[in-house]
Amino acid sequence: MNPSIVIMGVAGCGKSSLGHTLAQAQGLPLIEGDDFHGESNRAKMSQGIALTDADRAGWLDTLAQQLMAHPQGVVLTCSALKRAYRNRLRQACPELHFAFLDISREQAQARVLARAHEHFFSTNLVDSQFATLEVPSAEPRVLTLDATQPLMQLQQQVSTWLQTKEVA
Repeated sequence: MNPSIVIMGVAGCGKSSLGHTLAQAQGLPLIEGDDFHGESNRAKMSQGIALTDADRAGWLDTLAQQLMAHPQGVVLTCSALKRAYRNRLRQACPELHFAFLDISREQAQARVLARAHEHFFSTNLVDSQFATLEVPSAEPRVLTLDATQPLMQLQQQVSTWLQTKEVA
């Protein structure tokens, strides 16, 4: 059985890129968390308004439903900034793994700025992402990665880690 994994971190850390590459390497479906934001959430973020816990609640419920709909394993990209958000996803999939893409504020800001023409997320929100982030280092089944490493190296690290977890 393939484990399900969330590729998580602040905006600009590379969740979508790693999620796509990992899903292909593992032969798993990819769920792009951003695709499940409602129009009101997208509008807020594009205007530089940070989402609240209440704004995220329905989105997290939808992502939890997506996890439950893929018992064969799935790769999900989701910021999962707070432990409470991660725990909501764990309720849906108790053996859920997380790959945390760790990045500096400056690097995240530069990446978000570089993609501003093609993504709804406002560059003004990077600071709020870091203010909200509760680093998951002490939580179970979390792999912390340096988000500045080459994409293929990141994918290989996660794939190796997942194989080790499958055997354990």
